[in-house]
Amino acid sequence: MSDHENLEELLAEEERLQFERFDNDTALELGQFILAAARRRGISVTIDVTRGEQQIFHAALAGTSADNDAWVQRKARAVRRFGHSSWYLGCLARAKGYDFHQKFLLDPAEFAPAGGSYPIAVRGTGLVGTVTVSGLPQKEDHIFLTEVLAEFLAGAG
Repeated sequence: MSDHENLEELLAEEERLQFERFDNDTALELGQFILAAARRRGISVTIDVTRGEQQIFHAALAGTSADNDAWVQRKARAVRRFGHSSWYLGCLARAKGYDFHQKFLLDPAEFAPAGGSYPIAVRGTGLVGTVTVSGLPQKEDHIFLTEVLAEFLAGAG
């Protein structure tokens, strides 16, 4: 399936993966849940959860580096600016045939439309934060994050 065919599915996924409420305790629980899932799967990622502009949770597993911290910030900045997952933003740019950074006059050192950051949205409220992972190829970052986010929202967390 091409990125273009996934756009509607990615938007539907964003609609499904919303919170009923989100506070600092929820952010901490989500971060710990993602950390445990990464350890179970044996993957090396950096994990970041924000509420508004405040970083609530941050962890870097062995095998990651400060470069992953920079990717986290760049991907999360794109999500905060556009309100969609960083993977969706990159897929949309590829499907529509434009350069993300040129179209929106954004510095590539500051914004990354690369998979791994997701909007934390509260139903009826909208965007309240971001959850981001970095360490896998970008599509795998997105898949890991959305799978774990779905488990968390289903009450497994």
